[in-house]
This record gives sequence, structure tokens and C-alpha cells, in this order.
Amino acid sequence: MSKLTPLISASILSADFARLGEECTNVLQAGADTIHFDVMDNHYVPNLTVGPLVCKSLRNFGVTAPIDVHLMTEPVDNLIVDFAKAGATQISFHPEASKHVERSLKLIQESGCKAGLALNPATSLECLEYVLDQLSFILIMSVNPGFPGQKFIPSALEKIKATRSMLDHYKIKSTRIAVDGGVKISNLSKIRKAGADTFIMGSEIFEVTEKNYKTIVGKIRRTITS
Repeated sequence: MSKLTPLISASILSADFARLGEECTNVLQAGADTIHFDVMDNHYVPNLTVGPLVCKSLRNFGVTAPIDVHLMTEPVDNLIVDFAKAGATQISFHPEASKHVERSLKLIQESGCKAGLALNPATSLECLEYVLDQLSFILIMSVNPGFPGQKFIPSALEKIKATRSMLDHYKIKSTRIAVDGGVKISNLSKIRKAGADTFIMGSEIFEVTEKNYKTIVGKIRRTITS
């Protein structure tokens, strides 16, 4: 299990976009740690979502919490620069979407953001071996990217464990393991025990009845810290 403080990241993919600034403010006040962007291009994945202007708009609205941008796009380099300028705190991308993974990671860092790699369910951990020293976090996808509301793929637990073992083997203590896709209160304990320390949740937070964010985020916090 990770010794880093567990973090709750609220994915806006399930938020009410007509009230996005208010939604993000409310969920952060309820106890979420970061705001998560799922950026899809209808090319790398079969869906189209948000761009840098939405990130900039949230900053202009007054959101000061870290914004975590997950690029499900191909290519990635131009968007890395644009999101960094728009106020992103950290950016991840899929290794399959960049011709030069190490160069793209450096571009994220040079743009003033923390860098991460996102791994699809069938993507091997081998792609991490030669860039581990450049990663602030590793994003394990527990669904195939593209759509919200999918069910958690059970084999992701073994992948999380293997990633934790890799970090332990190289004595890397500061790199986080984030998990995205089908993360629910019902499976949080297993995901935490497997070695994750950052939990990206969309529908579980934003689609609660009567928008009682304080109650649901409180339940999430108790589960990941118990």
C-alpha cells in the first residue's frame, strides 16, 4: 500500500456543464482534492469532450485547486502546451499517442506541470521502465477510455499491484498511482489495498441524489483512509 496521502480527484466528465464552475467549487468545498479533466478527441478515443478553454474558464471562475488533465488524444504535444498555459497542474497522456514519449514528458515538465503516463487495460507496464524517473504519477485505466459510467475491469487490480511493485523495486516513493474508470465506494478498499493512492471518480460523486457532495466525498475519504 502507498504511504502517500490518498487523494480524491473529481472527474468533470460527469458534472453538469451548464454549471461547471459552481459544480467544481461545491465538490472541492465538500473535500475533493483535485479536478480531473478527461480530454477526448474523437480520434484516439470515440468521443469528444473539452479543450484548454474550459480549463482557463475554471481558473477565471476562481478554481485554485490542482487541475489534472488526462489527454486521450493523438497527437499530444500541442495540447500539452495549450493546457499548461490554460492553468493545468499536471498532465498525462497515453504512450501509444506520442511518437516520442520521453520528449512529450519533458515538454510537460518544461511547461511547468507534473508529468504522467496513462495506461489502457491492455497496455504493458514495460513502457514505464525507461521513463520512471520522469513520472510524478502513473494513471491506470480500469476501463477502456472513451465513455463515463463503465464498469471496473477486475484485472486492473493486478496491474495496480504490479505497478506498486515496480516502484518499490526501484525505491521510488514519490510517484503516485492513480486509478480511473468504474471507481466506486464499493471497490475503493480493494483498489487502495492494491497500491493506489489517487482515486478519480466521476459519476460516483457528481451523480449523487440531490447533489449532496459533502456526504459522498466524506464516505470516500473515510474509505480510503481507514
